[in-house]
Amino acid sequence: MSWRNVIYKVFVVALAVLPIGVAAGENTLSSPSGRLKLVVDVTGEGQPCYSLSLDGNAVIERSLLGLQGKQGDFTTGFSMGEVATASHDGTWEPVWGEYATVRDHYNELAVTFVQPDDGGLTMTVRFRLFDDGLGFRYELPEQEPVNYLTLMDEATEFNLAADNTLYCMPGDYDTDEYLYATTPLSQVAGALAGYRGRHSESQAIDRLTVQTPLMMKSPDDGVYVNIHEAALVDYPAMSLDVDTASLGLSAHLTPDRNGVAAYLQLPFNTPWRTVVVADNACDILASQLIYNLNEPCKIEDTSWIKPQKFVGVWWEMFIGKQRTWAYSDYYKAKPGITDYTKLTPNGRHAANTENVKRYIDFAAENGIDGVLVEGWNQGWEDWASYVKNRQFLFDKPYPDFDVDGLQQYAAERGVRLIMHHETGANAADYERQLDRAFQFMVDHGYNSVKTGYVGAIIPRSEHHSSQWMVNHFLHVVKRAADYRIMVDSHEAVRPTGLCRTYPNWLAQESARGGEFESMGGNPPEHTTILPFTRLMGGPMDYTPGLFETRLSYYGEGKTGQALTTLARQLALYLTMPSPLQMACDLPENYRRFADAFQFIKDVPVDWSDSRYLEAEPGDYITVARRDKHSDDWYVGGITDENARTAEVDFSFLPEGVDYVATIYADGKDAHYIDNPQSYSITTKKKINSKTRLKQYIAPGGGFAMRLVPKK
Repeated sequence: MSWRNVIYKVFVVALAVLPIGVAAGENTLSSPSGRLKLVVDVTGEGQPCYSLSLDGNAVIERSLLGLQGKQGDFTTGFSMGEVATASHDGTWEPVWGEYATVRDHYNELAVTFVQPDDGGLTMTVRFRLFDDGLGFRYELPEQEPVNYLTLMDEATEFNLAADNTLYCMPGDYDTDEYLYATTPLSQVAGALAGYRGRHSESQAIDRLTVQTPLMMKSPDDGVYVNIHEAALVDYPAMSLDVDTASLGLSAHLTPDRNGVAAYLQLPFNTPWRTVVVADNACDILASQLIYNLNEPCKIEDTSWIKPQKFVGVWWEMFIGKQRTWAYSDYYKAKPGITDYTKLTPNGRHAANTENVKRYIDFAAENGIDGVLVEGWNQGWEDWASYVKNRQFLFDKPYPDFDVDGLQQYAAERGVRLIMHHETGANAADYERQLDRAFQFMVDHGYNSVKTGYVGAIIPRSEHHSSQWMVNHFLHVVKRAADYRIMVDSHEAVRPTGLCRTYPNWLAQESARGGEFESMGGNPPEHTTILPFTRLMGGPMDYTPGLFETRLSYYGEGKTGQALTTLARQLALYLTMPSPLQMACDLPENYRRFADAFQFIKDVPVDWSDSRYLEAEPGDYITVARRDKHSDDWYVGGITDENARTAEVDFSFLPEGVDYVATIYADGKDAHYIDNPQSYSITTKKKINSKTRLKQYIAPGGGFAMRLVPKK
């Protein structure tokens, strides 16, 4: 047991006996501040239900609860049995993150529902009410009527009190790579019409469904609500069915292709359903509720887990430079292992020894921790993964990739190579190769891996967010920890705070990331919504740092551009926090803009404190963060397609201390389409807690600051 877990458990034991805000004779619960109130009840048909209010105003109207299984129906015929209460106020220290210390303060109500008939079913629903929201889960104890439960769906509802504005994407079992729609709930069907995910095999759900985390704002009183889940383990991911007439949302679990949501053995606890509530958008971004509902760190020694920045053999294969992941031109591969030494090199393979050395040299020159190499291993010659049972080999490099020589070359320069494991979505075969692959990494000095699951999942009955795949993703992370390997998951199920429990799970993609800047671009509002949605459950490997935004720069006939200013790309390192941050552009582009690249070299990826200064989903975010390893502060802000002036209040700085600020900002004539590379770098020699600064942000732009205490 780690010392972090010891501290956490001491607080639990010491505080569990304190009184809480449960009214006598009523099944109600108040948050520690008293602003949020939960009411738990049963309907006339004996179905458990709940409601939630903020300052006396309804947030979630009376909503049903329950589970539907083949061996038992945990939805109706219940009466209330034992009601238990508890309270907790403690702190814990993340291995990495936005804060050095997190407060975990809640009141708890555990209601046991019993079907009164002899041999009836028993179900406990445990509610935890924080000042920033609610978490609840179902707990099925061992009981005589049911040993195994084939779960078909949940009856969980979230009936809204108003026609909230939704920041949403359509439900899909296999991809999260959509742009967001902003729409009243009552009009969501029209807003999402025609949406499709990136991959042709993705299966958009055949009824009106949206994905979580779902961000909402009430139309009248400006209350912000976010619905998601925490601690998703051995269970399918949840989307939300939408009833536009009743303004209702209900749980929709990803099934396997046989229609079964989960195969459970009792006793069993479901993931937590989470409802984060605030009357200020900044408080949604600052919420640690989802992390607090996850278990403490289970890795005894975390000294090997190192947040890092990296460059990589990656972007050059997206921008039309005729670079490929594959060593040879595509061909119709036969099942089984191919002798790649007999293939004819195509001359465009990017993951070759000399090219990788170029990136290693650049990383070493600029203090960058790692170099990602994609396309180093055998198997990229076709993408026929769904019609065969083995595609990639994770311990066999291509002939032009000198794995031993590059290991030595990187080590001599203080750089670590990052392994890439694209599975072609063949998760079953990846598990068969996993130990051999991780041992190969250890033998060759790799301590980080980026996994990928592009394609239709094998086993062929599963989806990216089904129960089997949820278990697979976590199995990979746990097994990686045994080899002291950090994991960056792409095309994985949406995160639910499990990086607290397994902090070697540094980041995930699980959304439409920076690579789409080469495929039509991400509109500026996209990254003003992601922190309110995708990032609620964990950090994202978004791949910021793009300086050359116009694809025409790389040759005639190439069109399109990234929808961002250069200064905005710097700000993303702060507004999209992650312990794993890529500097995604080519080394030569960073050399062209060396003064701006200085910020990427300087900016940390691990923080001791964070202060959200102003925010509105879909419009803008301004945040300040303190470096965990110095007294330096960093401030970043972004906007949507509209220019604005950010108001930076520096009252978060310690009193009586002056700072020197280096400000990287959009130029006066900057524009994310017309003039994206216009920027300025200025210095202000006296910033302190009394300073108030107005900072212009161009359309689609941003700004970033570094504040260093005066000596």
